[in-house]
Amino acid sequence: MTAAPASPDPDPEAPAAPELPAAAEAPAAPDPAPDPGTDPDRTALHAWRGLRTLLLERHDRRKEVADALGMSFNRVKALRRVAAEPLTLRALAEFLVVDAPYTTVIVDDLVRRGLADRTPHPDDRRCKVVRVTAAGRAAAREADRIMDTPPPALRTLAPRDLAALDRIVAELLG
Repeated sequence: MTAAPASPDPDPEAPAAPELPAAAEAPAAPDPAPDPGTDPDRTALHAWRGLRTLLLERHDRRKEVADALGMSFNRVKALRRVAAEPLTLRALAEFLVVDAPYTTVIVDDLVRRGLADRTPHPDDRRCKVVRVTAAGRAAAREADRIMDTPPPALRTLAPRDLAALDRIVAELLG
C-alpha cells in the first residue's frame, strides 16, 4: 500500500473552512434580545426559545417527579390526568398522545402498583374506565407538588415583573 501524496499548500484565495467548536467548550451565550418592535416574529422566536430553555432544560421537573415516584414520566402524567377525572382507556391514550396498546401497558403498571383501577364503563361495557385509588390520589398530589414548585429564579423577580409575567402567561393560555 502506498501512502497518499502530501496535500498541496492551501490556496490563499480559497475561503477558510469554518472552525468547529471544541467538544469541551461551554455552550454559546444566548442570542441577545432583539430590539423591541423591530421584528415581532424574531422577538416571538427569541421569547419562545427562552421559555423552552427555562422550562425544558434549566428547570425540567419531569425527571425529578419520575424519580420521586419511581416511574416513568408518562406514567406520572397518566396518573395526574386520571386523578383529575376518570377516563376511558381511549381518552387517556388521546391525552397522552400514545397508542392504545402502550396506554394499556401504562395502566396495567398503575393498577399493579395500587395507584389506579380499571372498571367497566357504566354505559358501555365494552369500554374500561380508569380511576385513581386513594394511594394514586396521594401520589398524584405529590407529583403536583413537585411539578408546581417554581424555580428559585422566578421567586427573585420583582413583584411588578412577576405580576406582569403572570398576566402574560394567563393571556397566552387564553
